[in-house]
Amino acid sequence: MSQSAFIKLVQGSAVNELPLDELKEKLLHYREQTALTGTQLDWDYANAAFPYTIESKQDDRWFYLQGTNPGYKYIVFGNGAEGPSTIQVVLPDGSTHGDKAKANELCKYLAKQLLAELTMFNGRTIYYNPRK
Repeated sequence: MSQSAFIKLVQGSAVNELPLDELKEKLLHYREQTALTGTQLDWDYANAAFPYTIESKQDDRWFYLQGTNPGYKYIVFGNGAEGPSTIQVVLPDGSTHGDKAKANELCKYLAKQLLAELTMFNGRTIYYNPRK
């Protein structure tokens, strides 16, 4: 059975909505940052930290990350039912444990960058947004 995590852009978040094109840019920025870390370490850290290629079909509502080695298969990103103010991250049937670990890592990274509310795959919520 597939599992989902949700990144909700709420009051106090860095942006009110995040189109999928900008989400792709944030993921590419993550890959660039890990590549710079790898340069400092003299190691190809970008391929270990982001072992995916970004693939999209004709549909503008979602895209997926395709694994580049056998330990990783798929992670799907799309807008949730609330529209561009919610990002849904789905681990489809057939995803590996490595996919779940990377999806958790990417969700935390994105939610922290966006100052958003993150509901993890296990149902727990992490608040990165400033709350009073």
